[in-house]
Amino acid sequence: MLFDQNRFHSFDFCILHFAFLGYLPLFYKEMNKRSPSLIYDIFESPVGTLYLIFSGHFLAEVSFKKPVGISFRRGAASKDFIEGLNDYFKGTACNLSAKIKFLEGTDFEKKVWLSIKDIPYGETRPYKWVAERIGNPSATRAVGQALSKNPVPIVLPCHRVIESDGSIGGYSSGVNIKRRLLEMEYYAKINR
Repeated sequence: MLFDQNRFHSFDFCILHFAFLGYLPLFYKEMNKRSPSLIYDIFESPVGTLYLIFSGHFLAEVSFKKPVGISFRRGAASKDFIEGLNDYFKGTACNLSAKIKFLEGTDFEKKVWLSIKDIPYGETRPYKWVAERIGNPSATRAVGQALSKNPVPIVLPCHRVIESDGSIGGYSSGVNIKRRLLEMEYYAKINR
């Protein structure tokens, strides 16, 4: 075997494969279309490091994984946004305000993502509530799929959406993080 696949990450393997087939220049051209002006900043939270990805002055993504192919810039996040995150994790403020720019997503997904911003801090709503709110009460599963692709979790609080029977449901960053966020909000709210 020419190389050991177990030693390469999938991204590395993709690069090698594209290079072998002669598509590497096209690959980089496509990457640059997506991220010519993307930068990221870091916020250390009680649930882990948050990578805050910006397109200009717009928040484009909040990720628990370090972005690849995007430049780091300390201070990319505004002081107001960082203060808002600090207050959120201290339980002293409920609203995170940021100008958001969706770089991906269907119209349906964007409608779902924006519909959850009004779920109050420390409260939950079932997937069915979200489906009804967007005017498509039979789209409960599609709502769950859309929420799993939410590019700005915590800011658009998909962790506040649970199953109709009260069980926690899924979360793109892991059920343990979802549980910690819900518990943190619950206890902050009752201690006010």
